[in-house]
Amino acid sequence: MTDLKRLAGEFAAQYVESGMVVGLGTGSTVEHFLRRLGERIRLEGLSLRGVCTSKSTEAASIRYGIPTIAPGDAAAIDLTVDGADEIDAAFSMIKGGGGALLREKVVASLSRVEVIVVGQNKVVEKLGTTFPLPIEVVPFAAGVVRRSLERFGNVTERMRDGNIYLTDNGNAILDVRFRNGIEDAASLETALDRIPGVVETGLFVGLAHRVVIAKDDGTIEVRDCPRC
Repeated sequence: MTDLKRLAGEFAAQYVESGMVVGLGTGSTVEHFLRRLGERIRLEGLSLRGVCTSKSTEAASIRYGIPTIAPGDAAAIDLTVDGADEIDAAFSMIKGGGGALLREKVVASLSRVEVIVVGQNKVVEKLGTTFPLPIEVVPFAAGVVRRSLERFGNVTERMRDGNIYLTDNGNAILDVRFRNGIEDAASLETALDRIPGVVETGLFVGLAHRVVIAKDDGTIEVRDCPRC
């Protein structure tokens, strides 16, 4: 069986050029990208600076020998490679299954080019049909925000090992499973951002420039955003 995550992640490492500031995403697919990037640094003498989107990515960067800097030390990010839980034909995405949505969106907003690496099962006709939408919230307001979100569908507070899951920023995550998917991602993102207590949503609209899709037959499809 083809390892789609490895196939997509390793393929994307070819886009990194020496001298770049590179945004380093979070997740199991990106882990393969980071490992391959570390190999290129060792074997090719590739010079770069990485900007991490999570503590787990920071740990992986140390493990693979990737030098990093803080986001504030980068005037701009040349290229970011990240994953997605869902992506549609308009390049709108749901992200945040790994809990790093806030930092991922900050890094994406600074990036000249955002490359998304996914298996073909992550490409959907409509967002919200295969994966819930993560919403990062201030713990103090989690109950209030949850009531506001229940008009959209089923809402659950993310847990880990029997405890409330907290992001690297110390916030909670509410996962919203929509009854009929998401009709208008941009409008929904705006509406959710207006709810007091919401820190960030896992809706990423207008941020992806290229998607690398690993297919079950072992081939790679690369799509570039026609409007970017």
